[in-house]
Amino acid sequence: MIYRLPLGQWADTFIHYLLDNFRPVFRAISGNLDTIISGFESLLMVTPPIVFIVLIALISWKLAGRNVAIFTVLGLAFIFSLDLWPETMRTISMILSAGLIALTIGIPIGIIASRYDAVDKLIRPVLDFMQTMPIFVYLLPAVMLFSIGIVPAVIATIVFSMPPAIRLTNLGIRYVPEEMIEAAESFGSTPLQMLVKVQLPVALPSIMAGVNQTIM
Repeated sequence: MIYRLPLGQWADTFIHYLLDNFRPVFRAISGNLDTIISGFESLLMVTPPIVFIVLIALISWKLAGRNVAIFTVLGLAFIFSLDLWPETMRTISMILSAGLIALTIGIPIGIIASRYDAVDKLIRPVLDFMQTMPIFVYLLPAVMLFSIGIVPAVIATIVFSMPPAIRLTNLGIRYVPEEMIEAAESFGSTPLQMLVKVQLPVALPSIMAGVNQTIM
């Protein structure tokens, strides 16, 4: 007879333990996330579509050029013509909420990991696991803990999109040239001054790549 590990039973027991002991915590998280998402959605919905399209087009022109701006206008106009504007604004509000929260959590963790090798070694396998699992894998426990709705989708998106921000922030700070660090130390810079005035500015391209990957 082959012994089979009762993983399903263990997972079920663990989920019930969390729900029985931490239900108020999950409700508080769900309520706060729902407030953030609803705030973004209300702001986007109250903005007239033409104003939104013009603003996004101007931002696209400034950041990516005329061709991208034209494509942006055509794409948003096409969405509006299909009468999918409310659904699009709801999706954008979810993306904004998940992206901002992922970056707010991920960049500080990346900074901490860059300063402490033990933290880097500890979170590296966790990040590997987070990136290799499809996003739908995170939906199952999220739905169990937060019930069905927008909040579980946002939480699953946060978990899935956070690793690039952590990795590239950590990588960018670690690859700051030693000469610059030594020069800052010779002028008596404190660790905080070193981080804010030297490491973060030099690592900014890598950090922004992490921001880009998180949004993607």
